[in-house]
Amino acid sequence: MSIQPSPAWRPQGFLAALGPDFATAVAAQPLPQPHWVAQSPQLAADLGLADWLRTDDALALLSGQRAPAGAGPSLASVYSGHQFGVWAGQLGDGRALLLGEIDTPLGPMEVQLKGAGSTPYSRRGDGRAVLRSSIREFLCSEAMHALGVPTTRALALVGSPLPVQRETLETAAVVTRVAPSFLRFGHFEHFAHTAADIHALKTLADASIARYFPALQGSAQPYAALLQEVALRTARLLAQWQALGFCHGVMNTDNMSLLGLSIDYGPFGFLDAFDPGHICNHSDHQGRYAWARQPNVAFWNLHALAQGLMPLIEDSDAALAALEPYKAAYAQAMLDAWRAKLGLRRLPEAAPAADGDQALVDTLLQRMAAGGTDFSIFFRRLGQFSTAPGADNSAVRDLFIDREAFDAWAQRYSARLQAESSVDAERRLRMDRVNPKFVLRNHLAETAIGQARQRDFSEVQRLHRLLQRPFDEQAEDPANEAYAGFPPAWARQLEISCSS
Repeated sequence: MSIQPSPAWRPQGFLAALGPDFATAVAAQPLPQPHWVAQSPQLAADLGLADWLRTDDALALLSGQRAPAGAGPSLASVYSGHQFGVWAGQLGDGRALLLGEIDTPLGPMEVQLKGAGSTPYSRRGDGRAVLRSSIREFLCSEAMHALGVPTTRALALVGSPLPVQRETLETAAVVTRVAPSFLRFGHFEHFAHTAADIHALKTLADASIARYFPALQGSAQPYAALLQEVALRTARLLAQWQALGFCHGVMNTDNMSLLGLSIDYGPFGFLDAFDPGHICNHSDHQGRYAWARQPNVAFWNLHALAQGLMPLIEDSDAALAALEPYKAAYAQAMLDAWRAKLGLRRLPEAAPAADGDQALVDTLLQRMAAGGTDFSIFFRRLGQFSTAPGADNSAVRDLFIDREAFDAWAQRYSARLQAESSVDAERRLRMDRVNPKFVLRNHLAETAIGQARQRDFSEVQRLHRLLQRPFDEQAEDPANEAYAGFPPAWARQLEISCSS
């Protein structure tokens, strides 16, 4: 029995067609006694798999107990990369297996099992994923999509009583990941540096352009054009991360998507109290991947990709020119995002005032950092800000320790709104569409994980449903309000590491 008559599996997908240098056939190691932890009905419907996902056949396939009919053997791809700024050499899919590719209403999609056992690239690891980290990846993949951020998706999460040793003894799980491609910067670094195989590098680059960037095929310098397009996509992605207060935690080059997707949710986090230097990864001892450093790290990673493509580009000036647009693209995307979060528009009548928008943002972030203002709650409440003379804005003002400093900023903000004749009610509607009420804070994920360890998956499923509508009030259930509240004191003690 195949996954379902339509869409049908294609054998192994993109990398398999390129030859044996790019991936290794590996059979999944089945999870014993598998059970559903959670599913994404929205993604299943989008992929045309809603009916199939409810079947025993789906559970067997997504737990590694059987292979999809017609797909051929599953694959683990090889890549290399820089980890924490240091060249790590050959890496690869150490616990991820590509089942194959399917045609869907969203276009061709690769389907991958994360946690399905060891591969030739596991580097002495067991190739398994634990329930704890798998819950976090499942929830955040789908939450980021609902927030409008380009990302790999998560179709389902399967658990098992199989014991797995990490810092403590945990149980195993497998996340089914879906994306148009799982290509990373590290795939190109591998063939340029570790394998030193320029023919394979050219094969990979040409196939990637033909498949994912067809508009670049007529370029005079297609490889430089590829680099520039990836740089622009990465710039836009990073602006979205920063505007949401999202910290990736492990921005190694092997965790950077060629398509500009958020990929590999490990020790991620959303900011609670605003701290530009916040480090969400307990293993990041030097703070390389702190929130404020993410845009520059992305630019550094793009330089690493440029080095990987240099044997094809051949001209260092052309490579640097391809990277240069990242700076302006990120700056503009970031300013646009801050304006949207503040409810500001660049209307003709507001043009002179708009020139000071960056300074207005910078001052605000300084005020927030000084007192550790809650990032998500502030921007959501700011939609309620009133420009009426003598209005009571205490719901926003009381988020700041230094009330007078906020008052000074609020006066400038109010003047800026008035310069564009902003209507408070209309502005709030706009702001509520970009400032989420619900984000996946660490304490929410930790609570769901704690219950799941007792075989109670209701909180995982509830969080998943809640995070599918992050911008809505969701007042139909009064209990939902607690999910948008301040984190409890114990949340400050949470530490998320690379093993998460």
